Amino acid sequence: MMQALVQDRPTPTWLALARRLDLVLVAVTLALAAYGSLIVYSATKVPNQQAGIGPTYYFVHQAAYDVVGLVAMLLTMSVGYRRLVRLGLIVYGFLLVALVAVMAVGSSTLGSQRWFSIGPFQLQPSAFASVGLVLALTAAIDRWQERITARRLVALVVMAVVPILLVFKQPDLGSAILMLVTSAAVMVVGGVKGRHLVILVLLGLATVVAALQLHLLHSYQLSRLTSFLHQNSNATFRTSTYNIQQSKYAISSGGLAGKGLFRGSEITGGYVPAFSTDFIFSAVGEQLGFLGSSVLLVLYSILSWRIWRAAARSGDRLGRLCAAGVLALLGFSVFENVGMTMGIMPVAGIPLPLVSYGGSAVVNTFMAVGLVASIGLEPSH
Repeated sequence: MMQALVQDRPTPTWLALARRLDLVLVAVTLALAAYGSLIVYSATKVPNQQAGIGPTYYFVHQAAYDVVGLVAMLLTMSVGYRRLVRLGLIVYGFLLVALVAVMAVGSSTLGSQRWFSIGPFQLQPSAFASVGLVLALTAAIDRWQERITARRLVALVVMAVVPILLVFKQPDLGSAILMLVTSAAVMVVGGVKGRHLVILVLLGLATVVAALQLHLLHSYQLSRLTSFLHQNSNATFRTSTYNIQQSKYAISSGGLAGKGLFRGSEITGGYVPAFSTDFIFSAVGEQLGFLGSSVLLVLYSILSWRIWRAAARSGDRLGRLCAAGVLALLGFSVFENVGMTMGIMPVAGIPLPLVSYGGSAVVNTFMAVGLVASIGLEPSH
């Protein structure tokens, strides 16, 4: 099997690969990574000094994650999306094993057990679960070579729900939501019939209602998801809506051009919780203002456009499905994270791609971009 994979395509010259590579896609990815490292450094330098930690501690780690991510992206591009999809079900098996193992022997932090501790670093399997599901679902859909029937749709739903429930159990609500969104995108582009899609949406709504009625969500999870609906209530200002209010203060105080890098009382004073991870956009808004925030959103828009372009130009179904899954993953992450910091979306714990501090999420995003970039490198059938 592995020999067949290796011999699947002729090895093109480096010059030919360079001509087919989407340089804009790669460049905007690197620009976002650089932007992220800069804002992480800017947001954490003063708090680090106040806490007696080296001022570049988080910056050095984030830069290291970017380097590892870049290597992972190049490896993903060199393997190619077709080969990866053919290994999709094997990837799915490894994913399930990792999710079960982390619940058994993983490290627990703040009530969540979702990491493997590897020396000074932590590996989070759920951060890679969305891309793994994209490959697995694409592999399953490709085997049928036709529209998805009701029976096959049930099989796809079960395939997606099992790892989603494992991630939800950790608990990691943000990753579970991302897995749900990317799985839905792959199924829709894969050919789910309209009436089946309506049934799925209704079942999804019924599941949400049942989860609320049966109290399947922890109280803090429910509070985070619904806090944006009553964020102006005095009764919840110091509890469930505090994060949102402080984030909004930070963003609005930045004005047009911001207070400048390494400045801003909301961030440097530690008033915004998780300002280097989930609420990193608050640091962007306060320190770089509307202009700096707009530059970041423009970079994300270009990234989304190039992924959409790769899907449109793909010569086969596999490429379209992979690009659709990655576009849903990154697009929804940006929309939810930025909306959360401005009080228009629930607080779901979804990081801002390539900007929020964290290793697994950064590497996963680089790999997702590498998967899309490989679409243009593959010869069309």
